[in-house]
Amino acid sequence: MAFVQAPLPFDINALEPNGMKAETFEYHYGKHHKAYVDNLNKLTEGTELADKSLEEVIKTSFQDSSKAGIFNNAAQVWNHTFFWNSLKPNGGGAPTGDLAAKIDKDFGSFDKFKEEFSNAAATQFGSGWSWLIDDGGTLKVIKTPNAENPLAHGKKALLTLDVWEHAYYIDYRNARPAFIKNFLDNLVNWDFAAENLAKA
Repeated sequence: MAFVQAPLPFDINALEPNGMKAETFEYHYGKHHKAYVDNLNKLTEGTELADKSLEEVIKTSFQDSSKAGIFNNAAQVWNHTFFWNSLKPNGGGAPTGDLAAKIDKDFGSFDKFKEEFSNAAATQFGSGWSWLIDDGGTLKVIKTPNAENPLAHGKKALLTLDVWEHAYYIDYRNARPAFIKNFLDNLVNWDFAAENLAKA
């Protein structure tokens, strides 16, 4: 069974008022994400991994250095789908409810969380990701290089920001900090993060 690219959870131009052009998604979703899906299908065709879930492929291939290419493409398929859901039109601001309370408890304040998340995103050298995760009941911020993600390490991701250069270059050129600030101010989908926190 072939792996399929999930549709964007919003129209391609829906985030233009919030700092991300349709052109960004034409390249990032339409070319980069699609290429990972296409490559993953080529790499797993006719193998025992072809019929496994994407999550199973990620966990299995991460443990086997001979399957690094499969891991990189599978993880990037998963990471990008997760990232699109971490965005929403007119998002940003602060979370509410249980998620807000948990952030205050585990980080000390929402402002402290924003500081940690922004720092992780800004200091990830080269390509990678900044994540809000649930690590055994405690919320933490981590950063991962390249395709690596919390799922590979048995952690639960709540939210992510893609800091590969192609994620922001069309809109922000080389100004990664401006991209990070805009994500937190105008794009972050706290409803998605709250849903992930609530999952068993």
